[in-house]
Amino acid sequence: MKVLVINCGSSSLKYQVLEMEDESLLCKGLVERIGIEGSVLKHEKAGEDKYVLQVPMDDHKDAIGHVLNTIVDPVHGVAKDMSEISAVGHRVVHAGEKYASSVKITESVMDALEECTDLAPLHNPPNILGIRACQELMPNTPMVGVFDTAFHQTMPAESYIYAIPYEYYEKYKVRRYGFHGTSHKYVSERAAAMLGRPIEDLKIITCHLGNGASVSAIRYGKCIDTSMGFTPLEGLVMGTRSGDIDPAIVTYIRQKENLPQGEMNNILNKKSGVLGISGISSDFRDIEQAAEDGNERAQLAQRVFAHKVRFYIGAYMAEMNGVDAIVFTAGVGENDIGMRDIICQDLSNLGIKMDLIRNKVRGKETVISSDDSKVKILLIPTNEELMIARDTVELAGLK
Repeated sequence: MKVLVINCGSSSLKYQVLEMEDESLLCKGLVERIGIEGSVLKHEKAGEDKYVLQVPMDDHKDAIGHVLNTIVDPVHGVAKDMSEISAVGHRVVHAGEKYASSVKITESVMDALEECTDLAPLHNPPNILGIRACQELMPNTPMVGVFDTAFHQTMPAESYIYAIPYEYYEKYKVRRYGFHGTSHKYVSERAAAMLGRPIEDLKIITCHLGNGASVSAIRYGKCIDTSMGFTPLEGLVMGTRSGDIDPAIVTYIRQKENLPQGEMNNILNKKSGVLGISGISSDFRDIEQAAEDGNERAQLAQRVFAHKVRFYIGAYMAEMNGVDAIVFTAGVGENDIGMRDIICQDLSNLGIKMDLIRNKVRGKETVISSDDSKVKILLIPTNEELMIARDTVELAGLK
């Protein structure tokens, strides 16, 4: 029983094919520069060398077509033909309050995703393009949407209601939704397994730190708070997103710069974050290198990012009256040794002690706290694709 998992970005596409009988990974790949000169597909079949295909790809349909051809390729593929792909699972960022869990994709679901485009302008449009392309190329294959917002639907009202006139929630559902839910759910469950304790007994703070970043408070297996909000713009400083700011800044800069309608949204989503502070890059690897070379704005960007992560860790420890484990995951969380160190510095009074030797690791599931740390610090590579595949199997009726 093979399941294809698709995760579409604006000009990129990640995919995996999993054999769900034993949940093994058969292949994975990345398509980059869709609609841009230099389009490339990088495909890895389990146990074999990477296969690279450089060919023009005008849109997501082109990209998915090349992905499907590669999956059934006699040399590089993992299926004889597309009939072996039992279902497709799509990562989708936002569905508002319409769906609190994963769903089998229908036209009414697609309509709901279209309605939520304004809530996730960077993500929902390419998610929709990816689904439409798969529907056209695989018309008889069941498809499932797995939403980033679903895991956070257990938040109590005091966590998700904003202190604005309540009518805006009633009329437009303006509230905190939270994102990266599939990742937060996966790593919290893995943390419980690593600790050998039921998740129902644990208080866990999960830090999904990448170009997009969020922190969640998970008490006894349920999310009770998370840093991202109505859109993925709120919360931590990110690659190009501002995170938390005084709302008055929006109108102030608009007036001073005489900006057209919508431009501030573009600035806050695409020109801010560590890119805005450093003036160098939105890639944390570039920021790290520039900081090591003495660039003061790059160093400042690192400190601002770490400061905000620590802020949320402290807040969620207070909200849950303690914490048993802190989890680092995603690109920065899994691979940036120095950033993890900065975040956990001088937290010993809170029972958080990093082991600097154990922390010298990248992308490996392990404990990185010291033996005398009251709070376990865990490094857990996220596996959103597996979570998506599991939901797809269930909802497509393949069990």
